Amino acid sequence: MKMEFVPKWIAWEVTRRCNLSCVHCRSASTTNSFDTAFNTEEAKSLIDDISSFSSPVIVLSGGEPLLRADLFEIAGYGTGKGLRMCIATNGSLVTDEICLKMKAAGIRMVSMSLDGANPETHDDFRGQPGAFDGVVRAAGLFNKHGIEFLINSSFTKRNQKQIPEVMKVAKGLGAKAWYMFMIVPTGRGEEIMAELITKEDYEDILKWHYETEKDEDEMLMRPTCAPHYYRIVPQMNKLAEEGDKLERRTLKFSTGGSKGCLAGQVICLITAEGDVFPCSYFPRSAGNVKETPFKDIWEKSQLFEELRDFKKYKGKCGQCEYINVCGGCRARADAVYGDYLEEEPFCNYTPIKMQKKAK
Repeated sequence: MKMEFVPKWIAWEVTRRCNLSCVHCRSASTTNSFDTAFNTEEAKSLIDDISSFSSPVIVLSGGEPLLRADLFEIAGYGTGKGLRMCIATNGSLVTDEICLKMKAAGIRMVSMSLDGANPETHDDFRGQPGAFDGVVRAAGLFNKHGIEFLINSSFTKRNQKQIPEVMKVAKGLGAKAWYMFMIVPTGRGEEIMAELITKEDYEDILKWHYETEKDEDEMLMRPTCAPHYYRIVPQMNKLAEEGDKLERRTLKFSTGGSKGCLAGQVICLITAEGDVFPCSYFPRSAGNVKETPFKDIWEKSQLFEELRDFKKYKGKCGQCEYINVCGGCRARADAVYGDYLEEEPFCNYTPIKMQKKAK
C-alpha cells in the first residue's frame, strides 16, 4: 500500500440512534434506529484492529454517540492505544458531568453542528425546537471545562444566505474551527435534492470562503464535501499574483491531505453494522469489519482501489488538470449518477482539454 493511502481519519458510527431528526441526515437516524452491532469488547477489538497498522484520528459519531452508555469506556480505550479520540455530537445532551467524562477519557476534540445563525433556521434544519439553544449551551460548557470544539455547518438553499453569519456565530461561541459542509444527497438528504445549492452559487460561496479564510487568523476554516475548492484556490492565487492585490496563502489541512475528495484515500466511515464506507456520505461498502480485518478492507477492497486510481475517473473529472488536488466529490457523483467514478455534478468548470476541443 502506498504511504499516501494510510488511514488518517475514521468516523465510527458507534450508534445510529439519535434524539433529533435532521432534514439532511446521511443515516436517516431517529430514536428507534438500529443501535450497534458492537458490544463493548467487540468495540475494543475493532480499535485493536485499526491501531495494529495505523494511528488515525477516530471520531465517535452517530446518530448521537452520547446515547451510548459505554461511549467513554470505548473512548478511553482508544486513548490508551495512542489514538486521537474525538466525539461528534449535536450538543443537546452535553452536561457538566458529560464534560468531565470527556476529559477523563482523553477526548481531544468535539464537533457540533450549527446550521443557522438563529434558532428559527437551525431548529428548522434539525427538526427540533431548542436545538440551537442546545448548541449554545454545550459551547459554554466546553469553554468552561477547557474542551476544544469545532463547528460543522451544512448548507442548502434554505440557509445559504446565512453562511457569513453562521461563521461569525461559530467564532463567537469559541469554536477552534468551522467546517462549511456542502450537502451530499444521501440518507434523508435525498428528500431535499431540489434544495441543493446551484453550481453557480456553489462557486461563488467557495470564492467567498477563500477571501474570508485568508484574513481569518483565530479560527481554522475549511470547506467540506467541496473538493473543487482546491481547484479554486490555485486559480484565485494565480489571479492574486497577476493582479498583485492579494497575498498568496497556504492552505491548512486537518487530515494532512492535499486533495479535495479524500474518500477511501485517507478517510472512511465504519457504520453501526460494521460496513466500511469511503466516507460518511458514500453508502457503498468496501467490506465489513465483523467479517474481514479492517487492514485487509483498507488495502485490498476493489472499491478503495478504484477511488485511488484517478485514471478511472470519467467525464470532466477524468480530463481535468486539477484532478490531483480536487478529484470531484465521489459520493455526490454516486448519489446523482449512480456511478462514483463519474464527474462531479456540482462543478461548473470546464477543463482546458475540453475547452480546446470545443474550439
